[in-house]
Amino acid sequence: MKELIASLANQIREAIEIGEKTNFVNPKKEFSSILVCGLGGSGIGGKIVSLLLKDDLKIPFLCINDYDVPAWVNKSTLVIGSSYSGNTEETLAAIHVCMERGAEIAIISSGGSISALAKENNWNLFEVPGGEQPRAMLAYSIVQQLYILQKYDLISMQHLNELKQVPSFIEETEQETREEAMKIASEFSGKRPIIYAGSDFEGVAVRWRQQINENAKELTWHHVFPEMTHNELVGWAGGSTNESPIFLNSTYNHPRTNRRWEISKEVISKYTHSIQETTAKGDTKLAHNFYLIHLGDWVSYFMSEIKKIDAVEVNIIGHLKAEMAKMK
Repeated sequence: MKELIASLANQIREAIEIGEKTNFVNPKKEFSSILVCGLGGSGIGGKIVSLLLKDDLKIPFLCINDYDVPAWVNKSTLVIGSSYSGNTEETLAAIHVCMERGAEIAIISSGGSISALAKENNWNLFEVPGGEQPRAMLAYSIVQQLYILQKYDLISMQHLNELKQVPSFIEETEQETREEAMKIASEFSGKRPIIYAGSDFEGVAVRWRQQINENAKELTWHHVFPEMTHNELVGWAGGSTNESPIFLNSTYNHPRTNRRWEISKEVISKYTHSIQETTAKGDTKLAHNFYLIHLGDWVSYFMSEIKKIDAVEVNIIGHLKAEMAKMK
């Protein structure tokens, strides 16, 4: 896992090359909506991309992590199926429904049943390298989604131009990112991490939660501002020193969101002194996303090192899949 996290910059470069070289057919049709179908490490990319582009896209963009799809999915919907293995049963089920509805479908995968389905139906297929844990290959999902949206003329080249600057930025900040991640992981040790972020970065907060779940084998939760200040802040009356919240800050947050964090921090400090904050680096919102993703990945890995556990092992998920396979 350590080597995969460290290879983020090169993963982005390879993903860009895949996006540039993939044969693509644009039907030149009008879309009224976008739907991303995916689970876990394959699905979170859709959440991140949808929030990244919310000020640019002129049509609704929804991500689902389930078997079923919304009733509004139809011939004017662009559906992106993201399954790293190509065999995620929920995603396959959702894609079959979308196919029946006549939606335009594009696939991101390393192979499996969903790639075979894409080839059989002549869908646009973005094939990524296989054989790794899906959560370690997030860059491919994010990058291919950006390329798909640009190739369908739904976003401008600006986002891809910004993307091409990210690998060098990741490399330039790598050492300080690791150092900060180790400090955060050390503070989390023996405590329950709580991830807070501005609403535009909820996808990143979910990514932190997922990585801490899988790599560090820890329960955690996330919430976003300003919504958190309308409910969870009251719940801190039951907080304790066992909790360690961290705020993923960004200059792209609404200024009143950051003020809400400052006030909330005063409230939370009555119940725990383990309060952390980190601020995203970079010149673009895309860079902020990748910086925080990379930081969180390292935090989860260092947590596993502190606990002396295997970050890669996810046997319980294999057990669940085996049990589900028995169901007819």
